Amino acid sequence: VQLQASGGGLVQSGDSLRLSCAASGRFVSTMAWYRQAPGKHRELVGSIGSGGSTDYPDSVKGRFTISRDNPKNTVYLQLSSLQPEDSAVYYCYATSRNAGYWGQGTQVTVSS
Repeated sequence: VQLQASGGGLVQSGDSLRLSCAASGRFVSTMAWYRQAPGKHRELVGSIGSGGSTDYPDSVKGRFTISRDNPKNTVYLQLSSLQPEDSAVYYCYATSRNAGYWGQGTQVTVSS
């Protein structure tokens, strides 16, 4: 499975951004987004099962929305009300046949 993430960029505080991650190779089940800021651990920011059930940490609940398009094997992350502390490299992650796969990451930078 290969994951190709896109959509990062430089935005201002309060702006929105949508990240995309397309999986190729075979169908993936759970898809998720993580982020990692400099000097910090990688943290989950949203996950979605193949049936559409979602999960978010409290830190982004209400601001980030994860969704997926199963025929396209693509997961999206809508980021809203972005703050400087949301700046990080965002990674997509997917599972398929009990194996996990990471995308290459896309940088999101939020200026104040």
